[in-house]
Order: sequence, then C-alpha cells, then structure tokens
Amino acid sequence: MTDIKKGLAGVTVDETAVSKVNPETNSLLYRGYPVQELAATQPFEAVAYLLWKGELPDAAQLAALRRTEREHRGLADDVRAAIDLLPTSAHPMDEVRTAVSVIGARESAGIANVMDAVGTPEQNLERSVRLWAQLPAVVAYGQRRRRGQELIDPRDDLDYAANFLWMTFGEEADPVVVDAFNRSMTLYAEHSFNASTFTARVIASTLSDLYSAVVGAIGALKGPLHGGANEAVLHVFTEIGSAENVGPWLDAALAEKRKIMGFGHRVYKRGDSRVPTMKAALDTLVEHYDRPDVAALYDALEAQFVERKGIYPNLDYPSGPAYDLMGFDTLTFTPLFVAARVTGWTAHIREQQASNALIRPLSEYVGPDERHVEGYVPDAADVEAQERPEEAAG
Repeated sequence: MTDIKKGLAGVTVDETAVSKVNPETNSLLYRGYPVQELAATQPFEAVAYLLWKGELPDAAQLAALRRTEREHRGLADDVRAAIDLLPTSAHPMDEVRTAVSVIGARESAGIANVMDAVGTPEQNLERSVRLWAQLPAVVAYGQRRRRGQELIDPRDDLDYAANFLWMTFGEEADPVVVDAFNRSMTLYAEHSFNASTFTARVIASTLSDLYSAVVGAIGALKGPLHGGANEAVLHVFTEIGSAENVGPWLDAALAEKRKIMGFGHRVYKRGDSRVPTMKAALDTLVEHYDRPDVAALYDALEAQFVERKGIYPNLDYPSGPAYDLMGFDTLTFTPLFVAARVTGWTAHIREQQASNALIRPLSEYVGPDERHVEGYVPDAADVEAQERPEEAAG
C-alpha cells in the first residue's frame, strides 16, 4: 500500500531561498532575517524589496522602489468598472480576484504567443511591483463601496502603510495605527510553501503568467482554513461578547467539537513566532483606542483555550481584533492579507520560473477496477493504444 501523505503533510517538494521556519529558534526568517526584527525596524517597502531581491535595500534603492510604487497606486478606470459590476454583497475576495484578473488582462493585451506572456525575470519583477502598488486601492475601494462611500485618490506624500489607511478611511492615521498596520503587513508577507503560495507555484510551473498564478493564490487564501481565519477570529470575538462569557462559550464550543479559529498551526509546534510581535501591536491599539475590553477578551480566551487544549494562537488571533480596532470591516481582513502576501507570492513565482519543473504529483486510485460498457466493441485504434507501453500522462 502506498504511503499517502494527506495534505502533503511532511513532504518536501522543492527548495526555496525566500523564507523558512528555523526550528532551533522557532522563528520565521525572510531571506535569513527574523521577521520580528524586520517588523520592528523596517517599512513594508523595504520588506517587499528584500523578498524580491534577496537583500534589504540601501537608501537609494528604497527611494527608487517607493517612487515606482507611488507612480502605480491609482485605481485604473477599467479595474474600478469591473469591481462596480459586482454586487456589494459579494465577498471582497471576489473583488480582489476580479481586479487582479483585469489588471493581468490589460498587461497581457496584444500578446498572442502564450510563451511571451510568461515574461522575463525583469518583466515579472516590474509586474510584481505594479500589482503590489495597486492592491491597496482595490482593497480600500472595496470597503468604501460597501459603505456607500466614494473612492479616495492616493497621496504620493505618504508611505505605503499610511497611504493604504488614507485611501480606506479618508483621513491621516495616527502614527501608532500606521506602525501597527505596517507591522501586520510585514508579518503576513510571506510564509514558505503555505497553501496559497504552493498554489501559485503550481500554476507558475505550467508556464502560465504571473497574474494567473496570483489569482489562483487568492482563491486558495479565501478559505477559512487559510487566510479566511482572521475573519473567523473576529466572528468568535463577536459571538462571545466579553471576557466574562469565555468560560461558558468555550464549554459549549468544545462540547460541540467546534474548530476554534485563530489557534494552532501545522508548522509551529511551540506557538506561532509571529504572535508576540502582532500582540504587542494590538496592545498599542488597545491603549490608543482605550479598549481594555478587547484585551480582556483576548487574554481570557487564549488562557482558557491553551489550558484546556494545549494549543497556542497563530497570527490570525491578534491580527483580527487589531484590524477591527483600526476600523476595517471584518470582510476586509483577508483582502488585507492579499495585499501583504502578494510580495511573497510573486517572489515564489519568480523563483519557480527561474528553476522550473512542472508540479504534477501522483495519486493512489481507490475506485472500481477496470470495467467495460456493455455492448461496446473496440475499434483498431483502441486495440493499438492498449498494446502500446504505458506513457506518462500530462
């Protein structure tokens, strides 16, 4: 019997230089740098540069990336028109997926040869930067549209994080909020061969274009077992209501064998190394907005769940209430994840293309044995095909 690794658990499928979890320190490394150090010291633009280029930028390189990013922040008319065709009741991830498809179609317009659409490494780096620059406008407009508000144009005097908040809320955010948001973007930017990144690499391995790979990754990220978990955390907080209700709520949830989102991680066995950094950011927001009730609920649920199950929070647990305090709608949480993770996705897509092999695993068939349709008489071509040696299927 074949040894099946459900979910590819424990299977190493390729090499990567983009990121790793260091088991000795239980730390997530981006190109060798612990992510908590990057979140504490670097603007998100520098982290994006690191993921794409392999090294942190110097002052001139960072300035050049910022100039390019600011040139492409605006929401193009055709992208806005495509979003407006969707009902406001559609999930924001559907808006983001549609917007990326339109952006990719515009980039590929006039390219007749599918091989040319794959692009060179330099072209795909340029595409990565442009897509990264446009996603905040897509996400911000999506939230504003659902609230019946008008589009807000970007400002080229604000950095990435501050401009993102400006386009979403129409006012300059307090530095405390900008810093917390910047840290969250860095923490969500990359995480090795997670489900969405692996999806992107599978698509890239077929020599499809960068935008198709990103669209596939968005589809994978939408699921509540992946990116959608940060939304689910806020739903749990809303359902519980206050710290005093945690005990009875958890009793009922565990009795019903409910999956409590925001806890546990396949990679981390001693707790998600990103949580302390995001929890510290959440603490600054709790103080800034004077919301000790949020901290009390957070601490009570964490303490009781860890005590009962021995399972620790993952990044989605502190990021959900943090985004809520900032003013983001719950449905916007996963699109925020997209805006951050597109840097990691595109770094992996380019890495896959640089040393490509079609990703095509095998499966163990457990269906009926070979059988035949009653009355069927094979023709000569069928007989010849059955007599040829077995060939690998694509």
